[in-house]
Amino acid sequence: MELRHLRYFVRVGEEQHFGRAAERLQIAQSALSRQIHDLENELGFALFDRLPRGVKLSTAGKLYLSDARRILHDVGEAKLRAGRVATGKAGTLRVGFGETQAWHGVVPDSFRRFRQRNPSAELELHPMASTLQMDAVRSGALDAGFVFSMTPPTAEFARHQVAQHKLLLAAPKGHPVTQFARLRLRDLNDAPFIWFQRWVAPIFYDRLMQACLRGGLKSPRIVQEVPDHATMLSLVSCRLGTAFVSGATRWQRPDGVVLRPVADLDFPLAFYLVWKKDNTSPLLQKFISQVTST
Repeated sequence: MELRHLRYFVRVGEEQHFGRAAERLQIAQSALSRQIHDLENELGFALFDRLPRGVKLSTAGKLYLSDARRILHDVGEAKLRAGRVATGKAGTLRVGFGETQAWHGVVPDSFRRFRQRNPSAELELHPMASTLQMDAVRSGALDAGFVFSMTPPTAEFARHQVAQHKLLLAAPKGHPVTQFARLRLRDLNDAPFIWFQRWVAPIFYDRLMQACLRGGLKSPRIVQEVPDHATMLSLVSCRLGTAFVSGATRWQRPDGVVLRPVADLDFPLAFYLVWKKDNTSPLLQKFISQVTST
């Protein structure tokens, strides 16, 4: 049985006449009669009572007409839904981001614009560390991620740099290090530090340690290790120590925390949108185009 059999049957059932139904379907009456006969043979029962002039739905035919209409409607709806996904008008886009970047700039702006321009699409947002985002994009759990990256991604990834942030020192208001007119790394040897846990970003961790060593901060006095910027800023505001943070944290900085540049800390943080090159999602392509055009 094919869908055309159902379409032909519904038309004959509505017209109660083969000639008029054939006219509306724009096929020969003999071909239509043959198709209905084939359908009845396959079903094993008559759908119509043949009359001298026209036909009348049998009892079974009346029930089958209702089901045939529902099936054709469902098939039509399925085609519309699939078409909306294929053209990027519907579906689900899964994007990762770090909580630091969600306060201001390209990340929240891109999310807002995407939802405004694609009201029928679902945007799934997943806050997580950059290294975890890369793994999730690689496995297909995410379509894209906003990440800090110290090294170029492997060939399977595409990327677009959306920003570059400086590394600043976060310190409690009134802390001695805030009194320096020109703060340098060697001035921080006695300062207690809140530091990133190495597993969060191993390359970042190691390179920051090397930069500190070159600048005379030979062994930072780490009093607490934490997994994210928000916890860092919270502990700094509690006056438990100082911390090196991305300049993007200025938008979530507590009132009791000041951000200071460190003159000899040349440590730019490149910020990218990354995705897999072989991901052909129309929604992803729309999102990439939106981000790269800003």
